[in-house]
Amino acid sequence: MADISSAPGQPWLTIIGIGEDGPAGLGDEAKRLIAAASVVFGGARHHALMAGLIEGECLAWESPFERSVAAITARRGSPVVVLASGDPFLYGVGATLSRSVDATEMRTVPAPSSFSLAASRLSWPLQEVASVSLHGRSIDLIRPHLHHGRRIIALTSDQETPTQLAALLAANGFGRSRLHVLEALGGERERVSARQADAFDLEDIDPLNVCAIDVVAGEGARMLAFAPGLDDALFEHDGQITKREIRALTLSTLAPRHGEVLWDVGAGSGSIGIEWMLCDPSLRAIAIEQSSERAQRIARNAAAFGVPGLAVVEGAAPQALQSLPEPDVIFVGGGGSEDGVMEAAIAALKSGGRLIANSVTLQMDAKLLALHATLGGSLTRIDISRAGAIGAMTGWRPAMPVTQWHWVKN
Repeated sequence: MADISSAPGQPWLTIIGIGEDGPAGLGDEAKRLIAAASVVFGGARHHALMAGLIEGECLAWESPFERSVAAITARRGSPVVVLASGDPFLYGVGATLSRSVDATEMRTVPAPSSFSLAASRLSWPLQEVASVSLHGRSIDLIRPHLHHGRRIIALTSDQETPTQLAALLAANGFGRSRLHVLEALGGERERVSARQADAFDLEDIDPLNVCAIDVVAGEGARMLAFAPGLDDALFEHDGQITKREIRALTLSTLAPRHGEVLWDVGAGSGSIGIEWMLCDPSLRAIAIEQSSERAQRIARNAAAFGVPGLAVVEGAAPQALQSLPEPDVIFVGGGGSEDGVMEAAIAALKSGGRLIANSVTLQMDAKLLALHATLGGSLTRIDISRAGAIGAMTGWRPAMPVTQWHWVKN
């Protein structure tokens, strides 16, 4: 075994991406590093693929994975090789390790990702494709990407995911979509098959697969528009929902920014938190709702809109606000006139954070007017009218006006 000891200040952790073609797909440097390593971390499949090269100790991933991370970092300063699938920094182990190991301490030898291999097999320009990881995640994450003419490449969890995806597509009006299943890409078992989603009949699918979708929307397909203010009819609700036009204006005032956390207090149907999370994958939201029935409804809506990560806290404010992750933004859409709710929200908000509250009652109006007089901020009155029948003719029917207070904490 060659000496690859780490000099002071030199990287001690080497992450090497490998494919299903094993050593044949590696360059000479990657082969040398694997052969010279005294310890090689990886999955059982990785170790099997590299069995002809590995001369050192093989350490398999532990569960939970944090235990393996701890085992790797415990060897800081001594040479360690980690085997990964494809590109380690695209939904891979590299992203996880980078949270514990500084970039100056590691070097990476990547291989083509599953996304790249799938795109090359289908001749799809990768920059025009939506890349989604469903590996260990809910398949509902595919929903925001379902637009007519869109192409999607999705990492999967196992052999069941393609069938589940086909069923989801068919159930939501995308049954005519073409679903490609690409199995064991780059290896001897590689197979590429395609079926229409509503006639999907593939069996004996390799657990190591990637799905690619040519999206075709049928009549009435559930497509989620990119603009805020989604159709109220898309949400399951009991009337407690921030209506479409008000919601669009409220999202504009909330002004989502990368990585921010929103508290949606008195969430009702969850529409505000859901649309907040749809703006960007980095955004998080916590829906606080005292009604058990509505809390369950919020969770169903979140899944149906492809944001299953929306956290739902069942309970009444202000008590339910205790011990929650610190918010960057708070929206109060219900219950704000109850004792202590607005005060608790103001206290919880971090410096520079934003608070937006909507009111349709005189009691809440009075609360917002008093807060405006004391703390400042801005007040906006939103009036919406919709055309409706008046006998045999048509006239304007005003909806309940909304008072909106917007305040930034200094």
